[in-house]
Amino acid sequence: MLSKTKTIVFILPDLGQGGAERVITTIINHLDRNKYTPKLILFEKKGFYLNDLAKDVEIIELNVSRIRYSIFKIIPTLKKIKPDFVFIGWGEISAFISPLIPFFRKTKFIARETNVVSQHVKRKEIRFFYRFYNNFHKIIAQSDDMKNDLVKNIGIKSEKIVKINNPVDFELIESRLNSKEKHYSGEFKNVVAIGNLSERKGFDLLLKVFDKLKETNIKLHILGDGLQKEELLKQKENSNLKNVEFLGIKENPFPYLQQADLFILSSRYEGFPNVLLEAGACGTYALANDCPGGIGEIIQNEVNGEICDINDSERFSLKISELVNQTHPQEIIKESIRSRFAKGVILDKYNKIFEDL
Repeated sequence: MLSKTKTIVFILPDLGQGGAERVITTIINHLDRNKYTPKLILFEKKGFYLNDLAKDVEIIELNVSRIRYSIFKIIPTLKKIKPDFVFIGWGEISAFISPLIPFFRKTKFIARETNVVSQHVKRKEIRFFYRFYNNFHKIIAQSDDMKNDLVKNIGIKSEKIVKINNPVDFELIESRLNSKEKHYSGEFKNVVAIGNLSERKGFDLLLKVFDKLKETNIKLHILGDGLQKEELLKQKENSNLKNVEFLGIKENPFPYLQQADLFILSSRYEGFPNVLLEAGACGTYALANDCPGGIGEIIQNEVNGEICDINDSERFSLKISELVNQTHPQEIIKESIRSRFAKGVILDKYNKIFEDL
């Protein structure tokens, strides 16, 4: 007689092109179906990663757009499903739900924190809910920086936190690197940066750096969209940065990473940046800002990349000029990421959490 599988409900706003969405999709797709039945609650059933989600996953759409309104639909939905586990992949949703966890006595709740909370969450009404974060049975921190911040600044009990880095799906990435289309001109040394156009990602700092590279043959290509777009375009225009291009969101960013001479992470802070892992999986050397969020756990100095303070724009620009003219063996870069962050290595740690609970 087959034993009954455990139901795990995952919760996200949508499956847009963010790091959390990619990680949750990877976890869901590779869960052992003999042990677990995954279901996915989305505020809105939309986003690029819907294409990658396994077809056997039931999606429950709440038809809400704001986190604060979602709670009134999430709670009745969970009461109806009666899951064994609830896995929340978005920090602010976890915060709002945390006070209600004691009302679900037979369900284990897991939060996957997405940022260094003390830097990311500034609004007092949201910070208030983090007082109840210890109600979670386990909290996943993606990096030591994130874990230390949760303990020191948010008051989370250390024993509640499990550090698990993000997984990289090499098979998925390699299946999307077949494009023969050339994305960059051979006239330039091509640098790529990818992310949401927000203050957190530090593209304004990167444009200041490229102001110092105007007279070189180095070109910056930025993939992404976001609230700071108009501000950044104005900065580009005011500084006459003809060596900078905004390319918008690309459904398949991997060929852009693979074909670049250098990847740059300019963020002011991170959780555990998937795009930095993906650059390495594409064999592209990286230059990352020295910021909180596990950068030092990903970058192996002079193997898959280097770290430099982007606030020193002169030094950062000189480092770019130096690195784009060097040769960095792709297979060594890939192996640096594969050996530590391949999905098999990381997903074993997630399975252990479910088994232990």
